[in-house]
Amino acid sequence: MDRSAAVEVSEDENEVSEDEDEVSEVVLRSPRGASVRISLFGGQVQSWKTERGEELLFTSSKAIFMPPVAVRGGIAICFPKFGEQVSAELHGFVRNRMWVIDENPAPLQSTDSSTGNAFIDLVYKSTDDDLRFWHHRFELRLRVILSVDGFLTLISRAQNVDSKPFSFSFAYHTYFSVSDIRLIEFMSVLQHKETGRVKRVNFKSNAICFVMTVVWNPWEKKSKTIIDFGNDEYKHMLCVDAAAIENPITLKPGEEWTGRVELSFMSTLLHSLVAL
Repeated sequence: MDRSAAVEVSEDENEVSEDEDEVSEVVLRSPRGASVRISLFGGQVQSWKTERGEELLFTSSKAIFMPPVAVRGGIAICFPKFGEQVSAELHGFVRNRMWVIDENPAPLQSTDSSTGNAFIDLVYKSTDDDLRFWHHRFELRLRVILSVDGFLTLISRAQNVDSKPFSFSFAYHTYFSVSDIRLIEFMSVLQHKETGRVKRVNFKSNAICFVMTVVWNPWEKKSKTIIDFGNDEYKHMLCVDAAAIENPITLKPGEEWTGRVELSFMSTLLHSLVAL
């Protein structure tokens, strides 16, 4: 895929084009030069750069950028399950689907409508084919906001458009770029180690997140078993996921749930702060 094939979006206009693989992308830019690139495949943020051009997100050099394989990196939207096998699809299936720009988005809140903020609204509506994987109809919306300072906000709204209740879990599966995983330190409420990889869950974290924070790195042994991941790339990434997985969320017909994650950085401490 030609990674330069993308579209710039301002507050006043949305333009969409297709790259050589017919996968559309949108680029948001702040007045100071920070940028975010969002793919309509999976509604996935695939790049987030500071005004200095520093890339904050990790994407594997072996990632596959076309359906039906989910992209290994960036910020994947995991719904309706996270950390479970849903038929043949791990972490839900919306990250493997084509989204569209939402033509009827909700109004911006006053805190999100500051002058200079760039944003885009995407939506995925379940299809008859999706009923093979999950027997409920839903609509999932995503708003991506890039602030003047280059900070990133993601707001998701899941609505039950079925005739019966359903329960789900959700996560922003975020791959952060780090200089060296061996230099990363973090503290968690639940302290436990697994041989060969890092996987810690912070229950009821004090951070601004949903119910918990999941921290993951495949480490050396596991990395060699992942097809779309380089053998040594574990050294330069760390997943820190804001997730609602401890207690499933239940929606009655017509009800809607909203989740929000806010990501910021300090350039001088970039690689330590992203590993909260």
